[in-house]
Amino acid sequence: MPRSGDRAKRPHGLDASPSHLMHRALQLALDIYAEEAGADGLTQRQFAVLEAVSRKTGLTQTDLVRATGIDRSTLADLVARMTAKGLLQRERSTLDARAKAVRLSPDGEAALEAARPRVEAADRRIMALLPKGRRSAFLDLLAALADEADAVPLKAKAEARALKKAEREARKAARAGKRAGGA
Repeated sequence: MPRSGDRAKRPHGLDASPSHLMHRALQLALDIYAEEAGADGLTQRQFAVLEAVSRKTGLTQTDLVRATGIDRSTLADLVARMTAKGLLQRERSTLDARAKAVRLSPDGEAALEAARPRVEAADRRIMALLPKGRRSAFLDLLAALADEADAVPLKAKAEARALKKAEREARKAARAGKRAGGA
């Protein structure tokens, strides 16, 4: 496989596919994470949920979807399993009586504290695979992609509103056209 600096020489196909290369990088990162976390450690997603909950008490599952990027159905299952394991506790949200908020249990706090050094070790190993001078740019690019992912739901809502508005205006124009034609 060509070195990363040989982009112009890259063949077409999988070696030039950002989605494939990102998938391969994710596989590597998750393997390193699993090695550092150990068989008894938290999964990457469990860690993300516990870390997000530790930063702000009373998050609903909708808040956790936004904070972690985990899809709604996967997150609901994950929270249910983590609650059953005693890592999270659910309570009625103070902001929305229909929603359940989650908070760390004492076992969840202990698991998170035990996991943090392991996650940091995994992150150090992953970053060590890159040249020192490119690590900051790599993190900036990952953050930019994550920001775009976070913006997708907002863009979708804005597009849906714009479409509804355009449909209303088209119906209004059609009614006005009928009135003008019949007069």
